[in-house]
Amino acid sequence: MSELEDRIAIRELIENWAVWRDAGMWEQFKTVWHDGAQMTATWFAGPATEFIERSRESFARGARAQHFLGGIAMDLNGTRAVAQTKMTIGVRASVEGVVCDILSSGRFYDLLEKRADRWGIVERRAIYEKDRLDPVDTGAVPKLDQTLLNSFPPGYRHLAYHLTRQGIVVKPNLPGAAGPELSALYEVGRNWLSGH
Repeated sequence: MSELEDRIAIRELIENWAVWRDAGMWEQFKTVWHDGAQMTATWFAGPATEFIERSRESFARGARAQHFLGGIAMDLNGTRAVAQTKMTIGVRASVEGVVCDILSSGRFYDLLEKRADRWGIVERRAIYEKDRLDPVDTGAVPKLDQTLLNSFPPGYRHLAYHLTRQGIVVKPNLPGAAGPELSALYEVGRNWLSGH
């Protein structure tokens, strides 16, 4: 397989992740991961197998999130790759009694590997650069608890607020647009590409 074919395969895998997860196509969704893969997001950190099951349970309860993807940048080194994909996560939900759209924008940061001639995700982390909350009915404005809102990092503040109000424990100190968490993640990527 040429480098171009590798890049095409990785892009297809990343795009399939978003479509299959959002559509609840769980058997297909399982195929984008390698055995032992890990996932980290606002509401989850752990094995991809558990992430799939928790996503399936949430989907069955009627929760929906939409993942919109943008450009993809990749670094390849043999059978290893790091991909960064521009993304926006969209959620429509009731926030303090007002139906709102919550949009969180950033990047997916993926460590990938080709095993038995198949690319798969070994680890996915999200980088949260900014988010916002908009009432669907612009005449209705939710009254947010400012102390709670400001307790979360600015990159995923509104999303974390909503999740916390749903009883979900949100992961602290996830990578944002800049800072030590982002620098540490880039170091993980460099180590992965160099074979560590």
